[in-house]
Amino acid sequence: MNREYLKDKKRVVVKIGSSSITHPKTGKPALARIEKLVRILTDLENTGKEVILVSSGAIAVGRNLIGLTGKPSTKELKQACAAVGQASLMTIYQRLFAEYGIKVAQVLMTKNTMIVDKSRHNARNTFSELLKLHVIPVVNENDTVSTDEIEFGDNDTLSAIVAALVGADLLILLSDIDGLYTDDPRKNPDARFIDTVEYIDDGIIAMGKGVGTDVGSGGMFTKISAARIANDSGADMVIASSENLEVIYDIVEGRNIGTLFLAHKNENFHLIDYLSGGCSD
Repeated sequence: MNREYLKDKKRVVVKIGSSSITHPKTGKPALARIEKLVRILTDLENTGKEVILVSSGAIAVGRNLIGLTGKPSTKELKQACAAVGQASLMTIYQRLFAEYGIKVAQVLMTKNTMIVDKSRHNARNTFSELLKLHVIPVVNENDTVSTDEIEFGDNDTLSAIVAALVGADLLILLSDIDGLYTDDPRKNPDARFIDTVEYIDDGIIAMGKGVGTDVGSGGMFTKISAARIANDSGADMVIASSENLEVIYDIVEGRNIGTLFLAHKNENFHLIDYLSGGCSD
Protein backbone atom coordinates (compact mmCIF):
# COMPACT_ATOMS: atom_id res chain seq x y z
CA MET A 1 0.00 0.00 0.00
CA ASN A 2 1.22 3.51 -0.84
CA ARG A 3 1.86 5.39 2.39
CA GLU A 4 2.72 8.78 0.89
CA TYR A 5 -0.30 10.28 2.63
CA LEU A 6 1.41 9.82 6.01
CA LYS A 7 3.61 12.80 5.09
CA ASP A 8 0.59 15.04 5.66
CA LYS A 9 -0.03 13.94 9.23
CA LYS A 10 0.01 16.96 11.51
CA ARG A 11 -0.51 15.74 15.08
CA VAL A 12 1.64 12.73 15.97
CA VAL A 13 1.73 10.67 19.16
CA VAL A 14 4.86 8.54 19.67
CA LYS A 15 4.96 5.82 22.30
CA ILE A 16 8.25 4.31 23.49
CA GLY A 17 8.42 1.27 25.77
CA SER A 18 10.57 0.53 28.80
CA SER A 19 12.71 -2.03 26.99
CA SER A 20 13.53 0.57 24.32
CA ILE A 21 14.99 3.21 26.66
CA THR A 22 16.78 1.09 29.26
CA HIS A 23 19.81 -1.17 29.05
CA PRO A 24 18.71 -4.83 29.17
CA LYS A 25 21.52 -6.03 31.46
CA THR A 26 21.51 -3.22 34.03
CA GLY A 27 18.07 -1.65 33.73
CA LYS A 28 19.68 1.80 33.72
CA PRO A 29 18.52 4.52 31.30
CA ALA A 30 19.94 4.13 27.78
CA LEU A 31 21.01 7.76 27.53
CA ALA A 32 22.32 7.65 23.97
CA ARG A 33 19.03 6.19 22.73
CA ILE A 34 16.95 8.65 24.74
CA GLU A 35 19.04 11.52 23.36
CA LYS A 36 18.48 10.28 19.82
CA LEU A 37 14.74 10.00 20.44
CA VAL A 38 14.71 13.55 21.79
CA ARG A 39 16.63 14.86 18.77
CA ILE A 40 14.27 13.17 16.29
CA LEU A 41 11.12 14.41 18.05
CA THR A 42 12.57 17.91 18.20
CA ASP A 43 13.25 17.69 14.47
CA LEU A 44 9.62 16.71 13.86
CA GLU A 45 8.47 19.64 15.95
CA ASN A 46 10.75 21.90 13.91
CA THR A 47 9.02 20.80 10.69
CA GLY A 48 5.72 22.10 12.03
CA LYS A 49 4.24 18.87 13.34
CA GLU A 50 2.66 18.69 16.77
CA VAL A 51 4.32 15.98 18.84
CA ILE A 52 3.26 14.13 21.98
CA LEU A 53 5.53 11.55 23.61
CA VAL A 54 4.09 8.72 25.70
CA SER A 55 7.03 7.26 27.57
CA SER A 56 7.18 4.16 29.71
CA GLY A 57 10.19 3.54 31.91
CA ALA A 58 9.43 5.09 35.30
CA ILE A 59 9.16 1.77 37.14
CA ALA A 60 12.15 0.27 35.31
CA VAL A 61 14.34 3.28 36.06
CA GLY A 62 13.08 3.51 39.64
CA ARG A 63 13.70 -0.12 40.48
CA ASN A 64 17.28 0.28 39.30
CA LEU A 65 17.83 3.39 41.40
CA ILE A 66 16.36 1.63 44.43
CA GLY A 67 18.52 -1.42 43.78
CA LEU A 68 15.97 -4.07 42.82
CA THR A 69 17.10 -6.78 40.42
CA GLY A 70 13.65 -7.84 39.22
CA LYS A 71 10.15 -6.51 38.76
CA PRO A 72 8.51 -5.15 41.96
CA SER A 73 6.55 -7.92 43.65
CA THR A 74 3.86 -5.78 45.32
CA LYS A 75 1.67 -2.85 44.30
CA GLU A 76 3.25 -0.70 47.00
CA LEU A 77 6.78 -1.42 45.80
CA LYS A 78 5.77 -0.82 42.19
CA GLN A 79 4.38 2.56 43.13
CA ALA A 80 7.49 3.45 45.12
CA CYS A 81 9.65 2.58 42.12
CA ALA A 82 7.41 4.69 39.90
CA ALA A 83 7.70 7.69 42.22
CA VAL A 84 11.50 7.50 42.21
CA GLY A 85 11.85 6.64 38.53
CA GLN A 86 9.38 9.17 37.12
CA ALA A 87 11.28 12.07 38.66
CA SER A 88 14.57 10.79 37.30
CA LEU A 89 13.19 10.01 33.85
CA MET A 90 11.51 13.40 33.51
CA THR A 91 14.73 15.15 34.53
CA ILE A 92 16.54 13.32 31.74
CA TYR A 93 13.93 14.31 29.17
CA GLN A 94 13.82 17.91 30.36
CA ARG A 95 17.59 18.36 30.16
CA LEU A 96 17.96 16.70 26.76
CA PHE A 97 15.07 18.55 25.15
CA ALA A 98 16.41 21.82 26.59
CA GLU A 99 19.66 21.28 24.70
CA TYR A 100 17.63 21.64 21.49
CA GLY A 101 15.60 24.59 22.74
CA ILE A 102 12.40 22.62 23.35
CA LYS A 103 10.27 22.88 26.46
CA VAL A 104 8.49 19.81 27.75
CA ALA A 105 5.60 19.25 30.14
CA GLN A 106 4.95 16.24 32.34
CA VAL A 107 1.42 14.86 32.06
CA LEU A 108 0.54 11.98 34.39
CA MET A 109 -2.83 10.32 33.89
CA THR A 110 -5.08 7.67 35.38
CA LYS A 111 -8.24 6.15 33.96
CA ASN A 112 -10.22 8.53 36.16
CA THR A 113 -8.76 11.40 34.15
CA MET A 114 -10.75 10.10 31.20
CA ILE A 115 -13.87 8.81 32.96
CA VAL A 116 -14.66 11.99 34.90
CA ASP A 117 -16.14 14.51 32.45
CA LYS A 118 -14.51 17.59 33.94
CA SER A 119 -11.09 15.97 34.18
CA ARG A 120 -11.30 14.66 30.62
CA HIS A 121 -12.21 18.05 29.19
CA ASN A 122 -9.52 19.76 31.27
CA ALA A 123 -6.93 17.24 30.03
CA ARG A 124 -7.96 17.85 26.41
CA ASN A 125 -7.71 21.62 26.89
CA THR A 126 -4.31 21.31 28.57
CA PHE A 127 -2.91 19.25 25.70
CA SER A 128 -4.31 21.74 23.21
CA GLU A 129 -2.73 24.69 24.97
CA LEU A 130 0.65 22.97 25.34
CA LEU A 131 0.74 22.16 21.63
CA LYS A 132 -0.15 25.77 20.75
CA LEU A 133 2.81 26.86 22.89
CA HIS A 134 5.10 24.39 21.05
CA VAL A 135 5.65 22.44 24.25
CA ILE A 136 6.05 18.68 23.88
CA PRO A 137 3.92 16.81 26.45
CA VAL A 138 5.65 13.77 27.96
CA VAL A 139 2.89 11.45 29.12
CA ASN A 140 2.92 8.47 31.45
CA GLU A 141 0.42 6.69 33.63
CA ASN A 142 0.42 8.01 37.17
CA ASP A 143 1.55 4.68 38.61
CA THR A 144 2.25 6.22 42.01
CA VAL A 145 -1.45 6.70 42.77
CA SER A 146 -3.10 4.24 40.36
CA THR A 147 -5.08 1.33 41.73
CA ASP A 148 -6.33 -1.73 39.88
CA GLU A 149 -9.63 0.04 39.30
CA ILE A 150 -8.22 3.25 37.80
CA GLU A 151 -5.10 2.15 35.94
CA PHE A 152 -4.80 1.81 32.19
CA GLY A 153 -2.45 -1.14 32.74
CA ASP A 154 -0.12 -0.43 29.83
CA ASN A 155 1.10 2.56 27.87
CA ASP A 156 0.02 1.12 24.52
CA THR A 157 -3.57 1.66 25.63
CA LEU A 158 -2.70 5.00 27.21
CA SER A 159 -1.09 6.26 24.00
CA ALA A 160 -4.19 5.33 21.99
CA ILE A 161 -6.42 7.07 24.53
CA VAL A 162 -4.22 10.17 24.30
CA ALA A 163 -4.33 10.04 20.49
CA ALA A 164 -8.13 9.87 20.59
CA LEU A 165 -8.39 12.59 23.23
CA VAL A 166 -6.31 15.13 21.31
CA GLY A 167 -7.56 14.20 17.85
CA ALA A 168 -4.18 12.98 16.64
CA ASP A 169 -4.03 11.67 13.10
CA LEU A 170 -1.05 9.32 13.59
CA LEU A 171 0.03 7.07 16.45
CA ILE A 172 3.46 5.42 16.32
CA LEU A 173 4.12 2.52 18.72
CA LEU A 174 7.82 1.77 18.99
CA SER A 175 8.42 -1.77 20.17
CA ASP A 176 11.01 -4.53 20.45
CA ILE A 177 9.38 -6.18 17.42
CA ASP A 178 9.08 -4.68 13.94
CA GLY A 179 5.35 -5.18 13.45
CA LEU A 180 2.55 -7.72 13.48
CA TYR A 181 3.21 -11.33 12.48
CA THR A 182 0.92 -14.30 12.09
CA ASP A 183 2.81 -15.82 15.05
CA ASP A 184 5.67 -14.87 17.36
CA PRO A 185 8.66 -14.68 14.97
CA ARG A 186 11.06 -15.24 17.85
CA LYS A 187 9.55 -18.67 18.38
CA ASN A 188 8.23 -19.57 14.94
CA PRO A 189 10.56 -18.96 11.95
CA ASP A 190 7.63 -19.48 9.60
CA ALA A 191 5.69 -16.54 11.02
CA ARG A 192 4.54 -14.21 8.24
CA PHE A 193 4.80 -10.42 8.49
CA ILE A 194 1.59 -8.40 8.13
CA ASP A 195 2.21 -5.16 6.24
CA THR A 196 -1.20 -3.50 6.49
CA VAL A 197 -4.28 -4.14 8.59
CA GLU A 198 -7.41 -2.67 7.04
CA TYR A 199 -9.74 -3.88 9.76
CA ILE A 200 -9.16 -5.58 13.10
CA ASP A 201 -11.09 -8.84 13.14
CA ASP A 202 -10.88 -11.95 15.31
CA GLY A 203 -8.06 -13.34 13.17
CA ILE A 204 -5.90 -10.25 13.74
CA ILE A 205 -6.60 -10.34 17.47
CA ALA A 206 -5.56 -14.01 17.61
CA MET A 207 -2.24 -13.14 15.99
CA GLY A 208 -1.40 -10.76 18.82
CA LYS A 209 -1.80 -13.17 21.69
CA GLY A 210 1.26 -14.47 23.46
CA VAL A 211 3.83 -11.96 22.15
CA GLY A 212 5.32 -9.84 24.92
CA THR A 213 8.40 -8.58 26.71
CA ASP A 214 9.76 -9.17 30.20
CA VAL A 215 10.58 -5.49 30.79
CA GLY A 216 7.40 -3.60 29.91
CA SER A 217 3.79 -4.48 30.57
CA GLY A 218 2.48 -4.57 27.03
CA GLY A 219 2.67 -7.25 24.36
CA MET A 220 1.34 -7.41 20.81
CA PHE A 221 -2.20 -8.02 22.05
CA THR A 222 -2.25 -4.65 23.84
CA LYS A 223 -0.94 -2.97 20.69
CA ILE A 224 -3.79 -4.40 18.64
CA SER A 225 -6.25 -3.21 21.28
CA ALA A 226 -4.62 0.22 21.08
CA ALA A 227 -4.96 0.15 17.29
CA ARG A 228 -8.69 -0.44 17.60
CA ILE A 229 -9.08 2.69 19.75
CA ALA A 230 -6.82 4.80 17.54
CA ASN A 231 -8.43 3.63 14.28
CA ASP A 232 -11.98 4.14 15.54
CA SER A 233 -11.07 7.68 16.62
CA GLY A 234 -9.73 8.45 13.16
CA ALA A 235 -5.97 7.96 13.62
CA ASP A 236 -3.72 5.67 11.62
CA MET A 237 -1.34 3.61 13.74
CA VAL A 238 2.03 2.08 12.93
CA ILE A 239 3.87 -0.55 14.98
CA ALA A 240 7.60 -0.52 14.28
CA SER A 241 10.87 -1.64 15.85
CA SER A 242 12.66 0.81 18.11
CA GLU A 243 16.04 -0.77 17.33
CA ASN A 244 16.78 2.13 14.96
CA LEU A 245 14.90 5.17 16.19
CA GLU A 246 15.24 6.88 12.82
CA VAL A 247 12.37 4.61 11.82
CA ILE A 248 10.23 7.52 13.04
CA TYR A 249 11.49 9.54 10.06
CA ASP A 250 10.71 6.64 7.74
CA ILE A 251 7.14 6.42 9.01
CA VAL A 252 6.29 10.11 8.77
CA GLU A 253 7.92 10.28 5.33
CA GLY A 254 5.59 7.56 4.07
CA ARG A 255 8.05 4.71 3.72
CA ASN A 256 6.81 1.13 3.96
CA ILE A 257 8.05 0.40 7.48
CA GLY A 258 6.30 -1.57 10.21
CA THR A 259 2.66 -2.61 10.29
CA LEU A 260 0.12 0.06 9.37
CA PHE A 261 -3.34 -0.12 10.93
CA LEU A 262 -5.67 1.97 8.79
CA ALA A 263 -7.96 4.54 10.37
CA HIS A 264 -11.67 4.05 9.85
CA LYS A 265 -13.39 6.87 11.70
CA ASN A 266 -16.32 5.47 13.64
CA GLU A 267 -19.07 8.08 13.74
CA ASN A 268 -20.39 6.46 16.93
CA PHE A 269 -16.97 6.58 18.60
CA HIS A 270 -17.06 7.78 22.19
CA LEU A 271 -13.75 7.64 24.02
CA ILE A 272 -15.25 6.92 27.40
CA ASP A 273 -17.00 3.79 26.05
CA TYR A 274 -13.60 2.10 25.93
CA LEU A 275 -13.02 2.81 29.60
CA SER A 276 -16.34 2.44 31.40
CA GLY A 277 -18.92 1.44 28.80
CA GLY A 278 -22.12 3.12 27.89
CA CYS A 279 -21.38 6.79 28.51
CA SER A 280 -20.82 9.43 25.87
CA ASP A 281 -17.89 11.82 25.51
